[in-house]
Amino acid sequence: MKVAKFGGSSLASSNQLKKVIEIIRGDSKRRAVVVSAPGKRFADDRKVTDLLIDYANVILNKENPVAIQHAILARYQEIAAGFDLPASEFQVVHDHIMQLPEHDYPSADYLLDAFKAAGEDNNAKLIAAILNHIGIPSHYLSPQEAGLLVSATPGDAQVLSESYTQLAAFRKSKTLLIIPGFFGYTKDGQICTFSRGGSDITGAIFARAFKAELYENFTDVDAIYAANPKIVPHPAAIEHLTFREMRELSYAGFSVFHDEALIPAIEGGVSVRVKNTNHPLKPGTLISARKIYDPQRPISGIASDTGFLGIYIRKYLMNKQVGFVFKVLQILAEFGISFEHIPSGIDDITIVIRERELTPELEPKVLAAIKKAIQPDDIRVIHHYALVMIVGEGIQDHIGMMAKATNSIAQAGVSIVTLDHGASPVSIMFGVREKDEYNAVRGLYKAFFSNEKEKNLI
Repeated sequence: MKVAKFGGSSLASSNQLKKVIEIIRGDSKRRAVVVSAPGKRFADDRKVTDLLIDYANVILNKENPVAIQHAILARYQEIAAGFDLPASEFQVVHDHIMQLPEHDYPSADYLLDAFKAAGEDNNAKLIAAILNHIGIPSHYLSPQEAGLLVSATPGDAQVLSESYTQLAAFRKSKTLLIIPGFFGYTKDGQICTFSRGGSDITGAIFARAFKAELYENFTDVDAIYAANPKIVPHPAAIEHLTFREMRELSYAGFSVFHDEALIPAIEGGVSVRVKNTNHPLKPGTLISARKIYDPQRPISGIASDTGFLGIYIRKYLMNKQVGFVFKVLQILAEFGISFEHIPSGIDDITIVIRERELTPELEPKVLAAIKKAIQPDDIRVIHHYALVMIVGEGIQDHIGMMAKATNSIAQAGVSIVTLDHGASPVSIMFGVREKDEYNAVRGLYKAFFSNEKEKNLI
C-alpha cells in the first residue's frame, strides 16, 4: 500500500480537491490519505491555520469571535459547495468550529494547539464526507481513534513509540482512510500539535506503521530543486536524494519537506516521493536510504539560510587545554543556548548560533561568563551570518571539491567568514555575510551545474 499526504495548497479549494480525488482514484494502492488544513488559494489569501490562530487569540483576549468564525467556516463551505454536499453532512464541521471556545483547556498553549489542529481535523472530516457523497467509501480516522499518542509538549509534540503498534491495526482497512495531519493526543487525552508543517510528520508516522511501500508527499512544486528558485532562476530538478542529503538540505533552508518527517521514514525504511498535485504524472523527487552515485554530479543541491551569528574565541595553546571547549559549551547550556556548528583551529574556535538564541539581553552575560571561565586572548560576536551548504553523497570521494567550491565563492565576490567540513561526509558549510548569501549560492550553482544545461529533469 501507499500513504499519500496532501499539503494545504493541494486542498485550498474545491477545484484543488477535485484534482486530489482524481489522484486518489488513479492508484488503488493509495489506501491512506493524510490531509493538511486548507492553504492559500492566491498570493494574498490566508491559510486556515493562520485564521485559527487568530481565532484562538480572540478567545484568549475575550473578544467577539463571530467575524473570525464566519471567515473560517466560509473556507470549508466553499469546498463543500463545490461538491453539492448536503448541509446535514457539513454540520459536524460547523459545530466543531463554533464549539472550540466551550472546552476546558489545561493552559493557553493547549488551547492554541486545539484550535490549530481544528484546521486539519475538520478538513479530514469534510473530505471523508465528500468522498462518501460521490461514491468513494471512506472513513475519517481521527488520531485519537487510531491511537496516535504524542508527548505533552504543545507546539512541538513527539510521537510515542507505543503508537506504532496501535496504528498498525488499521493497516488492512478495506475502506479508504482519511487522516488529519499535524497533531496527536497525549495520554491525558489532550491535543498536541507537531511543529508547524507537521502534517508531513503524520504522513511519515502512518507510512512507517503501515509498512507502506511508498510515502507520497503531494505539494505545489514539480520536484525538489538543486537550488532555491528565488535565488537561481530555473534550477535543475533533483531526481533522487538520500535521506541524509535531504536532512542536510532541510536544515540549511530547503522547506519543501519537513525535516522531522524523515525520522519515521528512515526508521521504517519507507522511501518518500515528493510530487506535484497539479502535475501528478511527473515523477517528482525520490528520497530513499541509498542511491546510485553519479560521478558527473557529486553535488545534489545547494541550500542557504540566514539568521546566524558566530562567537569567535582565540586562546593561545587552546588545543593543549583539556576541557576548553567543554567549558564554553557548558556555559551556553546554563543559559539555555544551543549551538549549530563549531569550526575550529589550534588556537581558535567559532561557535555558530542562531541569532534568536543569543538575545541582546543575554549576549553580555554570556560573554562575561566565558571570559571568566577561560580567559580568552580575544572574544567577539560576529552578527548577521548566512550559512550556505553544498550537499551530495559524492563530496567525500570527489577530488578538488573544496577548491572548486571556495574558488566559485571567491569569483562571486564573496568573502568566506567561516567554513566547516568533515563533521558530515555529505556536506560542506560556508559561513558568509547575510548580504552575500544570494551571490554565494549563485556562484556555487554556476560552478557545479553550469556544464549541464539548466533543464527540467522531470
